[in-house]
Amino acid sequence: MKPTVRVEHFDHRRMRERNKVGYRLAHWPIWIWVFFLAPGPLVFNLFAHGGDKRNLVWLALVIMATGWAGWKGQLPGVEPRPYILRFTEDKPNPLYRRICYTFAWNALLSFALLNLAGLIVAVVMGRWYMHQIYWRGYFPLSAIILLLGMLGLLPRVCASTQGEGTERRYFYGTVWAVTAAQTVLLVLWKALPKTPATGIIKLVSFVGVLVVMGVAAARGLLPRTCRIVPGEWAVSD
Repeated sequence: MKPTVRVEHFDHRRMRERNKVGYRLAHWPIWIWVFFLAPGPLVFNLFAHGGDKRNLVWLALVIMATGWAGWKGQLPGVEPRPYILRFTEDKPNPLYRRICYTFAWNALLSFALLNLAGLIVAVVMGRWYMHQIYWRGYFPLSAIILLLGMLGLLPRVCASTQGEGTERRYFYGTVWAVTAAQTVLLVLWKALPKTPATGIIKLVSFVGVLVVMGVAAARGLLPRTCRIVPGEWAVSD
C-alpha cells in the first residue's frame, strides 16, 4: 500500500484578500536570513569563529535592502495582498518571487550539501576539512543553484505559477528538513569534540533528521506540506 498523504480541502481554508501588517512583518526576517546566508564562507566564519565586523556590515545592508523591498511589496509574504490565489492558475511568476526563492533554494541546498560533504570526509579520512570545503566548494555550488533558478528549473521559480500546488510542498518540505537537520548539527558541533567517533554521530544524526523530516513532509504531516485539491481557491505565500 502507498503511504497516506494528508490532504487539505479548499473549503477548510480561509481566504484572505489582504495581508495584515503583522503577517507581513513576520515574513520579513525570513528573507533577511535568506540573503544574509548568501556569502557562505563569511557565514561559516560566523558559526565557526564568532564572526567579525564584515558580518555586521553585511547584515545591515541586507536589512536595509529587504526592508525597502518589503515596503514596496517585493518580497513573498510581505506583499500588501497575496499574489497567488489558485494553486493551478497560470499566472506570470513575478521577478522578485523568482529571485527570492532562488536565493532561498541556495541557502537550503548549499549549506546542507557542503555540511554533508564535510561530515562524510571527516568520517572517511578521520580529519575535518570544513573550512576548505566551504572556501573551495561554496561558490561553484552556489553558482549552479543560482543558474538553475535563472533557468526556472527549481520549484517556485518557474515563469508560471501553475505548478504552485506541488512546488509549494517541495519547498516547505525542504525548509523543514534542512532547518531541523542544520539545527541538530549545530548543537552537536558545539557540544561534541571533533573526533572520529563523534563525526559518525554527527553524520548519522544529520542524515537521520533529513530522512525523518523528509518522509513527514512527503506525507503532508508538516505545516504547508499538505496536498491541496487543485484548481480551487487557496492562498499561497
